[in-house]
Amino acid sequence: MGDPFRVRITVRGYELDTQGHLNQAVYLQYGEHARWECLRAAGIAQDRLLAAGVGPVAMEVTLKYLRELRGGDEVDVSCEFRWGEGRAFHIEQDYTLPDGTPVARLTGVGGLLDLSARRLVPDPRGRFRELATDPAPLNL
Repeated sequence: MGDPFRVRITVRGYELDTQGHLNQAVYLQYGEHARWECLRAAGIAQDRLLAAGVGPVAMEVTLKYLRELRGGDEVDVSCEFRWGEGRAFHIEQDYTLPDGTPVARLTGVGGLLDLSARRLVPDPRGRFRELATDPAPLNL
């Protein structure tokens, strides 16, 4: 496995709370943005997922805050898929300043939903592998 996929985001003023730091809910949005960009880098855009009748779902998310982000700060958000057996997979995401200083860590459990049956597909790893034009960003 190489380095995890990363995307750089600049904190915008309207994302700040009354204390002047990044609102806690926006960390979740940054994580979601990085996950979609990772899928896109693998060649799996949203329209491709819809055409295949599936969509990723978050089943559990834990976010640990390590330091504040303020307006104008840049943060790199990684996305690393961890595959196992069964219907679920794990995602690890580190938020770091450009100099490598840790800011936050998101860990999550996800699945791939069959949009017709409204059930998780039994082998999300295999289904993502089928859909990806470049499986490397997904650790496949």
